[in-house]
Amino acid sequence: MNAAADGNLNVGLSGELTDFGHRLVARVYFADTDFTGVVYHARYLEFLERGRSDFLRLAGVHHTELADGKHGEVLSWVVRRMEIDFRQPARVDDIVTVETRTETISGARIQMAQRLLRGEDVLVEAKVEAAIIGSSGRPRRFPKEWIAAFKPKGA
Repeated sequence: MNAAADGNLNVGLSGELTDFGHRLVARVYFADTDFTGVVYHARYLEFLERGRSDFLRLAGVHHTELADGKHGEVLSWVVRRMEIDFRQPARVDDIVTVETRTETISGARIQMAQRLLRGEDVLVEAKVEAAIIGSSGRPRRFPKEWIAAFKPKGA
């Protein structure tokens, strides 16, 4: 259910951590659409990226700390693989919800499942494999404190 539908308008700008992972509510703007009036397919990637980034932020993993070398070197996130199923279109002014959950974590990789919803309707489903790399471009293991942060509250 989206925030407008359930009356929960107090969710912060970065969304909220949930029992399953993370939820972010966003509006579809005209700039997100193509000439047909529906969201352009590549813009869905941006909604999903916002969901993952805000999940990490609320879990305590900040991009600025990665860039500052807080973990001994400059670290970066990279998307290694993504699988997307487009089910229904979103349109300008729709209120959509991005749900993000961790499926597995191993070494330097994390697999996440994401859904973009309009109310109860699933618009997009995605499986994402991301990794952390050092300045050399080689994979780096996740800092131990991240493992617990990535797991759902209910796990």
